[in-house]
Amino acid sequence: MTLDQVIAGITPADTAAMERAKARWDSIAKPLGSLGALEEAVIRIAGMTGSAEVDISKRAVVVMCADNGVVAQGVTQTGQEVTAIVAENMSTGDTSVCAMARSAGAEVVPVDIGTAVPLTGARIVQRCVRRGTADMSREEAVQAVLTGVETARELCAGGVHLLATGEMGIGNTTTSSAVAAVLLGQEPVVMTGRGAGLSDAGLQKKIHAIETAVAVNRPDPADVLDVLHKVGGLDIAGLAGVFLGGALCHTPVLVDGFISSVAALVAARLCPACKDYMLGSHASEEPASRLVLSELGLRPFLYAGMRLGEGTGAVAVMPLLDMGLAVYREMATFEDTNIEAYQPLG
Repeated sequence: MTLDQVIAGITPADTAAMERAKARWDSIAKPLGSLGALEEAVIRIAGMTGSAEVDISKRAVVVMCADNGVVAQGVTQTGQEVTAIVAENMSTGDTSVCAMARSAGAEVVPVDIGTAVPLTGARIVQRCVRRGTADMSREEAVQAVLTGVETARELCAGGVHLLATGEMGIGNTTTSSAVAAVLLGQEPVVMTGRGAGLSDAGLQKKIHAIETAVAVNRPDPADVLDVLHKVGGLDIAGLAGVFLGGALCHTPVLVDGFISSVAALVAARLCPACKDYMLGSHASEEPASRLVLSELGLRPFLYAGMRLGEGTGAVAVMPLLDMGLAVYREMATFEDTNIEAYQPLG
């Protein structure tokens, strides 16, 4: 499929299914709306899937792995080689998101979309667009987005009912801050944080690198693909594709932290209807995180001070969704218990 065909194939959420799910919640013997965001999430998932019989039992975390040329500007605490090391460890189940995913019953799917060196892990999906992001072309950005779309479609075809987004790429809070600054019309100093732990001097170097990249490349904020290929990264592009692919397959996609939320913003600028298929997870410690989530109209479940990436925040909310669904499916109704139903009071 072409990118235009993908965008044309995405339709808004099913409001009738959402109404049926809300009616089910309102029939349950408890105060109306008392589970807050959990009720809202189940209702929205019903709209995404077109059914009030919500099932998210089979789930996967797509982790897009790519390197970023901006690391050469000294914007990170660790070297680019760490991307490959952590990505390889995902293949053996030895990273934070892998441990959390085992607890949450989710499969971790690491995708090499553009690491600087080839990855050899048996469980790594080989989808490399180019080795590293430096000087990414517009055509490569589109290819990376379509790679994410196809990855999502394949997982959904295999029975996955809930997707989560994650990434691994040293330097990608820099590229994400640059993309967010341009798309939201903000100065880089407002949108840039310490990433994995920069000193004051390191933070200033990072801000300067973003300012320089924007000034030199002059990305057009009205053209999201122009922004993506000039100051973004392959991991962001791939994740944007996952959001589009999930929407195309009527499957909910959990947004992880700041980097994933920037990818979600890219997807939303390409196709506003795909926002109907996004679920927030947590508000990252990155300063721009809540600005991006607000722009997307997403309500995070957690304010836990997390900033690890890999998809850990998205995985952390899966048990919350499971608990909400347990009430939705199993709880007795007002009619069952002979209790007078609550009435909405405004």
